[in-house]
Amino acid sequence: MGKVTLNVQGMSCGHCVKSIEGNVGELKGVSKVKVHIEKGTVDVEYNSNEVTLESIKETIDGQGYDVK
Repeated sequence: MGKVTLNVQGMSCGHCVKSIEGNVGELKGVSKVKVHIEKGTVDVEYNSNEVTLESIKETIDGQGYDVK
């Protein structure tokens, strides 16, 4: 099980939280997603045998946010 904290720019409201947590949470292999708007971070726990970190980043980026 992998854990990562991603720096994400462009998050500002509850819609941002729902968008990221909902879409990343639907990826097969992702077990937990937590958005921290005040910190500009997203914590993700995932099974690296089922989903890649790159796929997670692409999903967030696809929602219109800038992943660092």
